[in-house]
Amino acid sequence: MSADLVEEWTRHLRVERNMSPHTVRAYAGDLAHLVDYLDRTGSGELTVTDLRTLRRWLAGMYAVGAERATMQRRAAAARVFFAWAHATGRLPADPAAGLRSPRVDRRLPPTLDAGRARQMLETLADRASAEDDPVARARALRDVAVVEVLYASGIRVAELCGLDAASVDAERQVLRVRGKGDKERTVPIGDPAARALVLWRQVRELIAGPQAGSALFVGDRGGRIDPRVVRRLVHRALARVPDAPDLGPHGLRHAMATHLLEGGADLRSVQEMLGHASLATTQIYTHVTAERLRAAYAQAHPRA
Repeated sequence: MSADLVEEWTRHLRVERNMSPHTVRAYAGDLAHLVDYLDRTGSGELTVTDLRTLRRWLAGMYAVGAERATMQRRAAAARVFFAWAHATGRLPADPAAGLRSPRVDRRLPPTLDAGRARQMLETLADRASAEDDPVARARALRDVAVVEVLYASGIRVAELCGLDAASVDAERQVLRVRGKGDKERTVPIGDPAARALVLWRQVRELIAGPQAGSALFVGDRGGRIDPRVVRRLVHRALARVPDAPDLGPHGLRHAMATHLLEGGADLRSVQEMLGHASLATTQIYTHVTAERLRAAYAQAHPRA
């Protein structure tokens, strides 16, 4: 019974709510953890679970030192599942309606300062210029364009890999990005990223195979570029910059948001560019900039 319910629910998430495969897998894994707990403790099945049992489930995770973020995500998965099961008549009541999870500490994400971001991009461009072999140069120009676009737009790595040639509006210097929930948004890019895309598109056919289709970025084997490839090339690019933090593509997303706010951009514009459904998610970047302001004040003010 429980297995059938979970299968129906994951199909609902995938087909009706159009959640990404990654999110569906994460939610399914969280619910599997609950099912395993019910089996191990003899607490019955999902169909007869009550609020007290769900609270014990969370308390058990806390007792073994689970991260608050993990507990919060698993509680959210349970709430989504039981709300769906009740709303669709599969369960007579929603036992998770009153389930609360611990608040997650809003840690400041590691980020990259503007000087090191510039150095990273200049180093990539210099390496591309130094390549004599046409194919090697094409790959290097692709790497420049990938990193320029990530830093300029703040899009997620999956969104970058999903870009098609038609996603680029060169005249307006914007990207049409399809993000979480299959929602489309328009994200601006600056002159450097636009120029990097022009140079990359001029040599794309040197490494693109038939399987690439309409993909904007392609991997070394000729198909649409894979997120793992993007992560590796970002790590390599940052490794060439002295004292730069070891960040992946998401670190460039953090850097873009931080630098925009430091430059005077308003929070709602940054929210729109990042594709955040809630402004509260974007507000973590205001803590980053405030922290830097406090550090500058402490260093410079005579009565700090």
